[in-house]
Amino acid sequence: MTDRLAKHQPHAAPQGASSARAVNHRPRLVLAGLSGGAGKTILTLGICRALAVAGLRVRPFKKGPDYIDAAWLGLAAGRDATNLDPFLLPEARLPSLFLEKSRDVDISVIEGNRGLFDGMDLAGSCSTAALARTLLAPVVLILDATKMTRTAAAIVAGVAGFEPGLHLAGVVVNRTAGPRHRDIVSGAIEQLAGVPVLGLLPKIFENPIPERHMGLVSNREHGAVDAILDNLAAVIRQHVDLDRLLAIARSAPPLPDSTAPVAAISGPVPAAGPAPVIGVVRDAALWFYYPENLEALERAGARLAFVSLLDDAPWPDLDGLYLGGGFPETQVEGLAANTATRCRVKTLAAAGLPIYAECGGFMYLCQGLDMDGRTHAMAGVFPVTTTLCARPQGLGYSLARVVRANPYHPVGTVLRGHEFHYSRCQAALGACSGEAPGLPGPEAFALTMERGVGMLDGRDGLLFKNTFAAYTHIHAEGAPHWAMNFVNTARGYAKAKMPPAAGRG
Repeated sequence: MTDRLAKHQPHAAPQGASSARAVNHRPRLVLAGLSGGAGKTILTLGICRALAVAGLRVRPFKKGPDYIDAAWLGLAAGRDATNLDPFLLPEARLPSLFLEKSRDVDISVIEGNRGLFDGMDLAGSCSTAALARTLLAPVVLILDATKMTRTAAAIVAGVAGFEPGLHLAGVVVNRTAGPRHRDIVSGAIEQLAGVPVLGLLPKIFENPIPERHMGLVSNREHGAVDAILDNLAAVIRQHVDLDRLLAIARSAPPLPDSTAPVAAISGPVPAAGPAPVIGVVRDAALWFYYPENLEALERAGARLAFVSLLDDAPWPDLDGLYLGGGFPETQVEGLAANTATRCRVKTLAAAGLPIYAECGGFMYLCQGLDMDGRTHAMAGVFPVTTTLCARPQGLGYSLARVVRANPYHPVGTVLRGHEFHYSRCQAALGACSGEAPGLPGPEAFALTMERGVGMLDGRDGLLFKNTFAAYTHIHAEGAPHWAMNFVNTARGYAKAKMPPAAGRG
């Protein structure tokens, strides 16, 4: 690291700058690749860690619906990462969300996903490039130069001129073979493509962060997290010009004043009285939550209490329960062995406790989880099982239409969400017998999938009393009704269980 970076002081707006510039001038850059696997996550982690260690206040962002990379980015930077997704969130909300989350930091680092121009259609909608244009952010491309020299310049030149409005500010070359290779490839890019080379990374023969079937191994499953991130930072300091990266980030223009507020919370105005307590399962099995979802519940009037499915710690008196996604398959023995908690969840569901579950949370609410030739008992709220498969069973963005009344989503709403699961729901559609266990009929599902897989035959969103479970993940900013409806249902449950004239302190 250079002396100039080591002695860095937090960046201030130039003297005489306008108030708009002082407020909305947010140093930022987007790190993007030509495809998945180019090395952008490793680069982003190393940059965030190196800058944070140097004393800068770093805010990481992740483009796309990714929980695992976002968790690692938060650890690297020392601040929670925020997902910015042009599909899940209204386009007008992206700049204002970025401005809110980048307040009072020195630099924002945004990791792209897939290839820079890869979107949902031929026009490249919802791509990393589209997000960079929305945020007026300079782009730094990470390029895998394996067995490539002069061709790298042709690729970079093509990227630089492919779409109007994209500012390709620099390149970091990855997986270089040696000094001669680095000299030729960097010279070709700078002289023939006219784009600065900001770093030349050597080949790293062993992945510093092990991967699993859903991408990087969770930070909750891997020890020595700090050592891994510090090693990445050391590599980046040695091979990437961080001062030039900072200068590029600071060259980003001010963002216009945004008028898109936090997603409006729709639904009845909450009644006065004690805040309902919503339990949020956060442990090694279930931990996939967008921070904005939890913030939305609090804004709607809830008090959150974090609980675990894996230990015997007592739970507070709950008025609702939120089970996010995660890796129940990695903790299946512990989940199955904790009979008391499985029975507690099933009893609460039968009593009408509002329960909202996504993906891994749905798997826990089933009768069992089949894997490795065994069926492991789960909570048994729904009369189905799930089976872990070798290949993805649902992957990508989804559109789900609400077709059945439920406490959380109005009928007729089209939910913009995403799926990422290797498990498959095991059941055949049958006659639903209401309270009694039995195969679910079509009327047991609240959602029909217009895009995506869901649980069974294009359906998703199983219902039982006030319990709703789906493979579909949602983002509260794109479903502004959800938080208030959840909290109002929890408030009604709390009121119903109170004795007459009683209150809660």
